[in-house]
Amino acid sequence: MKNYQPLKGLIAAAFTPMDSAGNVNLSVIRSYAERMIDSEMTGIFICGTTGESASLTTEERKSITSEWIKWAKDKLKVIVHVSSNSLPQAVELARHAYESGADAIAAIAPSFFKPENIKELINFLVPIAGCAEELPFYYYNMPSMTGVYLPVPQLLEEGIKRIPNLAGVKFTHSNLMEMAECLHLENGRFEVLHGYDETLITGLSLGAKTGVGSTYNYIPHIYKGVIDSFRKGDMDTARKLQMESIEIVKIITKYGGGVRGGKAIMNLLDIECGPCRLPIALFSKKEYDLLRDDLEKTGFFKNKK
Repeated sequence: MKNYQPLKGLIAAAFTPMDSAGNVNLSVIRSYAERMIDSEMTGIFICGTTGESASLTTEERKSITSEWIKWAKDKLKVIVHVSSNSLPQAVELARHAYESGADAIAAIAPSFFKPENIKELINFLVPIAGCAEELPFYYYNMPSMTGVYLPVPQLLEEGIKRIPNLAGVKFTHSNLMEMAECLHLENGRFEVLHGYDETLITGLSLGAKTGVGSTYNYIPHIYKGVIDSFRKGDMDTARKLQMESIEIVKIITKYGGGVRGGKAIMNLLDIECGPCRLPIALFSKKEYDLLRDDLEKTGFFKNKK
């Protein structure tokens, strides 16, 4: 890998801005990128679950990648999720990300025709990573969405033999024992990007240095506080802040989860991300009013003034 440096700090999982008709709205990305830079994110993870990648066309994903790189390059690490149920499409997206100047790529397991073992999963990942062999490549582990529960430590151990640029894993799973195994493989050879916002403190305690999350978009101060307090050994404050994030996560869960509820919060903060693409249901005015009320009860908007 060329000029490889491990990721650190907080990486926001980006929403894909759309207009009222459900078309990708690239014009928002410049101000969105500026917002993430101002909030001291170290990177941006685009076209992932939060970015509704499975609902986007190949050309839309390419255009989103190009626009983020245009406005965030050299200010944020741009990690592009390129995977697809179609391997040729994933290869095309990986090649485009590399040629466009991305800092890293990631790929999740296919979720329709699923790999049945580690060898089959590696066979799927090899050509994707190989299109961008000078960039760090991260396996995106999210079995709750893919239904692929193959052992990640084995994937890393076997995968590095065929994927020289395999840097680590974006670990969005509740199996913390498996996460710990990944962190300690070969004396910490692999990066583990913690993927559950509401348990960041747990990932830090196991040794993770980086988190990737959707709620980092709108409550970055909470997670910066968790990290700073943890590093200082002030665990009482770290736990208190983590519980504040949990209260926000409970609210977005009430409104359809991190993508639907989170995108609505972005709109309330005047970051015009628009609606989600179907089949995710549109947000009604009544829901916006109820969501605002729920957030106000937590003091959410006081931190935005």
